[in-house]
Amino acid sequence: MPHFPATRMRRNRRTDWSRRLTAESGLSVNDLIWPIFVCAGENRIEPIPSMPGVVRYSVDRLAEVAR
Repeated sequence: MPHFPATRMRRNRRTDWSRRLTAESGLSVNDLIWPIFVCAGENRIEPIPSMPGVVRYSVDRLAEVAR
């Protein structure tokens, strides 16, 4: 006699609501944000040494950066 049950009790995931209920979290591009760091002064762009590729912008440059 086998040790496993003859009927395997699986969740029914045929319907959309049950698939969403048991699904893992999803991450899309729409969930991401781009942090903008601001510094005092005018017409300044300061690199942040501890974060390569990330810079601080002065307030007067924020409009062009946000576009």
